[in-house]
Amino acid sequence: MKDVNELSGIIIGKAITVHKILGPGLLESAYEECLAYELREAGFKVERQKPLPIVYKEIELEYGYRIDMLVNGLVVIELKAVERLTNVHTAQVLTYLRFGNYPLGLLMNFNVKMLKQGLKRFIM
Repeated sequence: MKDVNELSGIIIGKAITVHKILGPGLLESAYEECLAYELREAGFKVERQKPLPIVYKEIELEYGYRIDMLVNGLVVIELKAVERLTNVHTAQVLTYLRFGNYPLGLLMNFNVKMLKQGLKRFIM
């Protein structure tokens, strides 16, 4: 298994490839499908729309959240196609990292001219 930082670099590279080919303006689901394809072709385990239950005290609420993508059980990817990222999007990724005890998260907004303008990386 690759180091989580190396893994995030590869994921970002694949996302840039998807963005260069498709450009901005599509629905999040289109970018999700294409990025999942690229990552699987590179040999990674990709879980899409992975349920993430909320644990409150001693109860587990099954109807929690869904992570857009989880790569190799380590990296959370939250995809957006919005005018701009907000604090709510950041909070969403941080919540996923905390609830799932994942080490790294990537927030990607594909509705930008260059993907690096819409990319945020979070480490727990």
